[in-house]
Amino acid sequence: MPVKALIKDAVIVGAGAAGMMCAIEAGKRGRKVLLIDHARKLAEKIRISGGGRCNFTNRYAKADNYLSGNPDFCRSALARFTPQDFIALVEKHGIRYHEKKLGQLFCDDNSQQIIDMLQQESNAAGVAWQMPSQIKQIEKLSNRPFVITTERNTIETDSLVIATGGLSIPQIGATAFGYQVAQQFGIPVTPLRPALVGLTFNADDFAGFKDISGVSLDAEVRCNQGTFRENMLFTHRGLSGPAILQISSYWEPGNPLIVNLLPQHDAHEIFSAQRQGAMLLTNLLARYLPKRFIQAWCETLLPQLSLTMKPLHQYRDNELRSIAQRLHAWQITPSGTVGYKKAEVTLGGVDTHALSSKTMECKFVPGLYFIGEVIDVTGHLGGYNFHWAWSSGYAAGHAV
Repeated sequence: MPVKALIKDAVIVGAGAAGMMCAIEAGKRGRKVLLIDHARKLAEKIRISGGGRCNFTNRYAKADNYLSGNPDFCRSALARFTPQDFIALVEKHGIRYHEKKLGQLFCDDNSQQIIDMLQQESNAAGVAWQMPSQIKQIEKLSNRPFVITTERNTIETDSLVIATGGLSIPQIGATAFGYQVAQQFGIPVTPLRPALVGLTFNADDFAGFKDISGVSLDAEVRCNQGTFRENMLFTHRGLSGPAILQISSYWEPGNPLIVNLLPQHDAHEIFSAQRQGAMLLTNLLARYLPKRFIQAWCETLLPQLSLTMKPLHQYRDNELRSIAQRLHAWQITPSGTVGYKKAEVTLGGVDTHALSSKTMECKFVPGLYFIGEVIDVTGHLGGYNFHWAWSSGYAAGHAV
């Protein structure tokens, strides 16, 4: 005798940030909600985020902080659930937090507090849980509910929400499931690649810097339409740090990065002020930049100078102007990224032109919703991606 299907008003696949937020809001509306996740541990991406303290939102989140093939798509959801709305929820649960920089908010203690908060809110809203549970099949006949077959049971629902995230950090369970569902129903998926990720360089191009791993400096980095000024960190494979993670979302293979090593100064003015002195170039620049970096940079880019090490008064003005120009526009071309294992997010995703910006519902598959990272909406570094999870989850939670 066949087992009777479980009937739910809404089934949400993916119990991460977006999925739990959606479940909470739908449950508060009296909807019978089931959250399904394949993982054994709840919300691992929240747990490891922000160095274990979860950069849960950004005070200044706005549409300009997001990349998408449809740049205006995120405006509606962001307007309806603001950073202050999430801060109010955090404060309701007595979670202490602080602003690290640039509007980035972190827990004072640890990220488990955010997971516990979301789980408590879900339970209070009457949300049912099914995890770990693998989905084997999703079916939809015309004018009929979605039929979801899992390893445990069969579920029928009129509203199916896909909140399965992207491909980043597969070691904690990331899969392509959400994109596969989109493709099953004929929904376009834009090209995918790692974002907010370190960049690598060909060994020959970066040989001069392989011994300064761990050195960081304040720099302005440009590529295509992106410009960011934050710390840049040298690694054994290339470059990382906030400025590089940010620009990685704008970088495409073959593109050079333009790095301003002295964003607060005019290098030629610095040289002019010491023009008559006997100070060596590396010693002067070491006042403004890490000495190990300056030595490597000069040996790599100015090999003829590193041999002679002339005092400043022996340089011709055109030589100093050339050096100053290189300091303000050091051009380097990455060979790739360190990949999804180290990427914080996935760039690209379910094409937002196919979705309602108000509800996250697919325009031509009624009852099917996509939220969070699986969508082609990618935030800058600094709490913006979590805020997209909250706001897109909130929008769908009020529609399912």
